[in-house]
Amino acid sequence: MMIFFHERLAFLAVPKTGTSALERALSPKASAVFRDPPGMKHTNARGFERKYRKLFERGNLAPLETMALMREPVDWLGSWYRYRQRPALNGHQNSTDGISFDDFVAAYLRADQPPYADVGSQARFLTDSGGDLLVNHVFSYGDFPAAVRFLEQRLNCEISLKPVNQSPKRDLVLSRELQQELHERHALDFEIFAALQDGPLSVS
Repeated sequence: MMIFFHERLAFLAVPKTGTSALERALSPKASAVFRDPPGMKHTNARGFERKYRKLFERGNLAPLETMALMREPVDWLGSWYRYRQRPALNGHQNSTDGISFDDFVAAYLRADQPPYADVGSQARFLTDSGGDLLVNHVFSYGDFPAAVRFLEQRLNCEISLKPVNQSPKRDLVLSRELQQELHERHALDFEIFAALQDGPLSVS
């Protein structure tokens, strides 16, 4: 999470959406950068409203707006799966070494998710308890340049990105049955992402 106090903007870092690259590029411009622990770095919209908004509201200043990116849900899970296959995690409870992508998604869909499949939900990150968007500006990870243009205009700066935390390359195949169950169980994720195909989402 990054706060741009004077520009009245909070960047909420949805995991696995290129946020580390943006953090590295924009840290010098930010008024505050929350890097650790991971739960603070990746504070979701509800957490921001509950814990942090009041810290940055001052006098007659306009309220902070929030922004975030969202990735296609299966691709997002694939990024988590690949990231947790890196050798550094071998033997750790979060490692997906030796686990197929089908098995990873099946574990993600379980009520008692094992640690390696406990990665949260993008929809939950972005919405309130009723399922309505709580973030003012949501961009598709598939149109990353649109998010960069928005930030460049809002922050009045040029952004140069370098890859950070790239996951190992893997061919991912998900069975039709699990595809269907994922769509049914996480319908809101797919609904929000489908809406993003017409362009960024804005909530006043």
